[in-house]
Amino acid sequence: MIMSDELRPPLEESEEVADAIGDDVAVDAFITEGGPGRDGPEFLAPGQEPRWRTGADQPWDPEDVAVAEGRDPTPENIERARRELERDGAAVIERIVP
Repeated sequence: MIMSDELRPPLEESEEVADAIGDDVAVDAFITEGGPGRDGPEFLAPGQEPRWRTGADQPWDPEDVAVAEGRDPTPENIERARRELERDGAAVIERIVP
């Protein structure tokens, strides 16, 4: 579905982008006023390593673990998940959450 009557090539195929790549200048369509996020990405400096975030970075309740494993949150499944969390810690989450 086209949102406009005007057909335009993709931004990355525009002359402005080609000039920016060649001349190392800013492309207006890529500049945003906001901070990092969906509309204002945060870029890493050359050589800087990314900080990977996984689901195990946050606390998980045994009930959440049972549901993430595709099990009903019955008392038995919640107890099994609690034991798994105690035994394996964040590794439980890393196994079940992509």
